[in-house]
Amino acid sequence: MDLKFLGEYTGMIISTAGAVMAATMAGIGSARGMNYVAQAAAGFTAENPDRFGQALVLQLLPGTQGVYGLLIGFLILINNGVITPLATPISAAQGWIYFFAAIPGGFVELFSAIFQGKAAVAGVGLITKHPNEQGKAMMFPLMVETYAVFGLLISMLIILLGRAA
Repeated sequence: MDLKFLGEYTGMIISTAGAVMAATMAGIGSARGMNYVAQAAAGFTAENPDRFGQALVLQLLPGTQGVYGLLIGFLILINNGVITPLATPISAAQGWIYFFAAIPGGFVELFSAIFQGKAAVAGVGLITKHPNEQGKAMMFPLMVETYAVFGLLISMLIILLGRAA
């Protein structure tokens, strides 16, 4: 292995690990959250096939965190030169900033997607008994979404900091 290459691209390697972490953790959280809702929605839809759309909206909610993690990953990869090659490689310090930028988004998206899925399962229970309460059924999981957005925002702010470093 060429140690000069490794030294020159240390920042890119470290930051790419952060991008992978953010996208992976968010994807895992979304998959788990959506799975919880899918199980509840399948039973609901078996009893009420004409109300499939109501259940589908609730199932889609935990999927947004996967999108947020992917966005964080893309922003890091754009800024570290993997997607859009830079004239000079980023420094190791910038690489660490991008790596740490991935942590809030990765962890918050992972856990908020799981918890949002559980809240959406409760929403499926609500529309099972009260079909006209779709709005209320969505409000509980949407409140969890607020924290997913906060995780995305702090990661984006740290990425901007990395650009300025």
